[in-house]
Amino acid sequence: MIQVANAPCSWGVIENIEGERYDYSRVLDEIAASGYAGAELGDWGFMPTDPAELRGELDRRGLTMLGSWVNVNFQDPDRHEESTEACLRTAKLLAAVGGPEALVVLGPDPYTNPMRSLNSGRITPDMSLDEDGWRVFAQGADAAARRVMDETGLRSVLHHHTGTWIETPAETERLLDMTNADIVGLVFDTGHWAFGGGDPLTGIRQFADRIWYVHFKDHDPAVHEQSRIHEWDGPQSVGKGIFPELGRGDVDFPGVLQELEKIGYDSWIVVEQDVLPGLGAPLESATRNREYLRGIGL
Repeated sequence: MIQVANAPCSWGVIENIEGERYDYSRVLDEIAASGYAGAELGDWGFMPTDPAELRGELDRRGLTMLGSWVNVNFQDPDRHEESTEACLRTAKLLAAVGGPEALVVLGPDPYTNPMRSLNSGRITPDMSLDEDGWRVFAQGADAAARRVMDETGLRSVLHHHTGTWIETPAETERLLDMTNADIVGLVFDTGHWAFGGGDPLTGIRQFADRIWYVHFKDHDPAVHEQSRIHEWDGPQSVGKGIFPELGRGDVDFPGVLQELEKIGYDSWIVVEQDVLPGLGAPLESATRNREYLRGIGL
C-alpha cells in the first residue's frame, strides 16, 4: 500500500542554498502535524546523527525514516572515494533507523557547476558530459551503490535533478543504461522531470523497472517560460515558484498515480515542494498538499 511522506526541502532545507533554516524538531513536528507518515533525513547533520536519538525523535511523532539525498560528485574521478564514503555514512544511519527498505539517494551535487545551474530547465545535448565523463560518472555510481549494498544491505537510487549533470530524460536514460540495474534504481521526481523537459506519465512507463522511489512535485509552466525568457538559474527558478503546491501546476497527479498503480508501485510517495530557506509558510503548504493528495485517493 502506497504511503505518503514529506521532506525537509519543503521547509527550505535545500542542498547548496544558504539561508535561514528551521530546526529539525520543528520540521518533524510539522511533517507529522500536517498528516504525513514519513520523512527524509535532509542534509547530513540537520537531524541527529546518533541512531538512538534520531529513532526516538521519529518514534515520538509516529514517523518512518525513508531515505536521504547524498551529494555525490561522480563526474570527478578524484572525488569518487569521498562520494562513496558520504553514501556509506548516510546508509549506516538509515539502516539503523529506517530499516532495510530505506534508500540512499544519489544526488549529483546541484547548482555547483555554473553552466549547468545557469541553464536549468533548458539543457541542450551539447551541455552534457562527454564520452569519458559518462563512463566515469557511471563507474562512480556503480561503485558507491555496490559498497552501500555490500556493507549495509540498502539500495541506492539516482535522482535526476535541476542544475546537475543528470537533469533531462535523455541524460537519465543514458546513465541508467550504463549502470547496474540490480543496485542502482531511480527516484522519479515528477517536478524535476517536467522542468527537465519530460512528460511524467511517459517517464514512468519508460523506466517502470527502475523506479524504486517517487517524489511528488508540481511544475509551473508559466514560471518555466519566464525562466527561459530571463535566463534564470536553478535557484532563481525555485525562488520564483517553479515548483508550486500540488495541483497548481501542470503535472497530472491522478494520471501519475494511475501509471504507478499499473507498474505495481507500492512503496512511498514523498512530497517535495522545494522552497528557498525562509520562504512562505511550509506548514500551511504541507497541509494543503496533503489535502490535495487525499482528494486523489492517497
